[in-house]
Amino acid sequence: MDKALTRFRRTAFAEGISYIVLLFIAMPLKYGLDFPIAVRIVGSIHGALFVAYMLFGLQAALEQKWVFRFWIVVFVASLIPFGTFWLDKKLDSEQSPAL
Repeated sequence: MDKALTRFRRTAFAEGISYIVLLFIAMPLKYGLDFPIAVRIVGSIHGALFVAYMLFGLQAALEQKWVFRFWIVVFVASLIPFGTFWLDKKLDSEQSPAL
């Protein structure tokens, strides 16, 4: 597997974990227990991982010659909880994604 794709998949996994932690742990802590620092910390980490996800995704897209439609799927997957895990399975099962 190419370096760019491997780096993207690892970043996508970390971004997916950070999104789940943000939504299901940090947000309830903020609004349920009045603990806003959790969102500030996890949100910052998630934001940095999202930027890395998009940059490494673009690098992988160029290297793998993904069609534009698949690049849109990559972006949308980052907005849906557990979407990056679905995307990783798709990338694992196909040599060259084409939607």
